[in-house]
Amino acid sequence: MRVIGIDPGLRNLGWGVIDVAGSRLTHVANGICHSDAADGDLALRLLSLHIQLTEVLQLWQPEAAAVEHTFVNKDAVATLKLGQARGIALLVPAQFGLAVGEYAPNAVKKTVVGVGHAAKVQVDHMVKLHLPGVKITGADAADALAIAICHAHHLQSAGRLQAALRAAG
Repeated sequence: MRVIGIDPGLRNLGWGVIDVAGSRLTHVANGICHSDAADGDLALRLLSLHIQLTEVLQLWQPEAAAVEHTFVNKDAVATLKLGQARGIALLVPAQFGLAVGEYAPNAVKKTVVGVGHAAKVQVDHMVKLHLPGVKITGADAADALAIAICHAHHLQSAGRLQAALRAAG
């Protein structure tokens, strides 16, 4: 199964694609969709992210998607803008008919690193351990790959649970 993880951001929206075969994870691709305030108003920035992310999904054809939950910070305007970028991150996979898993940042870190409050450098290191040979485009792409890894683990656990329920029934 091919999984895309998306780390929403208005300026930098990270994405990472992995293949999952049983417990084996393989890196496929990763990158960052960029939107700059110089690109124009908010609507044009969101459109730019939509177009770029659509191209990523068309190119890599994932079968499952996951997006990180946003956290609320002290700057309400920044939080609202991030939420709008997150809307793009949810919308594009839905347009491709994909169910979208959503994970809190601490859940992603707990799954990938083993600690819910891990630093970015720890996440980056563990992503490289999970995906040997990966060349990570940037911190946002590393986070997106971590989200994809988290979703892969969740899907594997759900599959084992369904198999156990079928066997017990």
